[in-house]
Amino acid sequence: MKAIAFFNNKGGVGKTTLVYHLAWMYAELGASVVAADLDPQANLTTMFLSEDRLLELWPEGTHERSILGSVAPILRGIGDLAEPHVEEVALNLGLVVGDLGLSRFEARLSSAWPDCMNQDEAAFRAESAFHRVIARAAHQREADIVLVDVGPNLGAINRAAIIAANHVVFPLAPDLFSLQGLRNIGPTLNDWREQWQDRLERRPGGTDLDLPDANMEPAGYVVMQHAVRAARPVRAYQKWMRRIPGVYHKAILGAEAPNVASTEGDDECLATLKHYRSLLAMAQEARKPAFFLRPADGAIGGHLQAVQDCHEDFAALASAIAERCDVIW
Repeated sequence: MKAIAFFNNKGGVGKTTLVYHLAWMYAELGASVVAADLDPQANLTTMFLSEDRLLELWPEGTHERSILGSVAPILRGIGDLAEPHVEEVALNLGLVVGDLGLSRFEARLSSAWPDCMNQDEAAFRAESAFHRVIARAAHQREADIVLVDVGPNLGAINRAAIIAANHVVFPLAPDLFSLQGLRNIGPTLNDWREQWQDRLERRPGGTDLDLPDANMEPAGYVVMQHAVRAARPVRAYQKWMRRIPGVYHKAILGAEAPNVASTEGDDECLATLKHYRSLLAMAQEARKPAFFLRPADGAIGGHLQAVQDCHEDFAALASAIAERCDVIW
């Protein structure tokens, strides 16, 4: 099993939509996939599930079947993880249900990070909570791949989620803010990786606690929702498309900028996805991925070709990520 996180500390780039569609695509391709919603905004969960089901999973009082329910004993200081609930979305697709209340875990994780340096076992249990939830959820579903959605920030919750990942994919928009996000993320990921390795050397003895290796290897980037004219990015975006490779290689990989004219010539660019415009709104209304839309959902005329293009785009992206991350099913 490989856990792949999708991360950019700039919001609004389409990260959650990307994870949602990839989860469905991997399931269609025959992989067993778990989508883990570790963003306290829980947007991925609301894309997968109806309001009626959410009312059942988020009742008044405790939320035992969400990610918050899994970490609640640690948060309350009364024990270790509760066994995670994995919501069955489809035959090959399960969901670790997100929760707005997960934001309460931020303070516990913030204090656990320095406490790990003192060989505090409770701190290690907190910091490894997401890693162990992912592992148990994958075991329940016999998953080949876990796709992890996280929020757009560099806080303690994201740190614990990212160190649980084997690989990280970076969704980008072709704009100044995404480039600045890359410049922030690169040094931060390096710091988290090095600091966690220091903590692993101080793991408490006499315990078989499953701790993440914090590989979080960069797997590449995906350029999202660019406007097109005659199948090419419009001029307003072209300058950012030219700059992305250099910033990514320097900030994320610590390497020299490649000699390429744009993202199209960069091996680290996994895909450049078109803006599907009304197709995504239609998909949201139908509660299905855009590439599953049918005439009964309103996909008629030119929309049918867009649906087919969308399917091809996401199938190619899913294959590229699987190859890059050595995912086999």
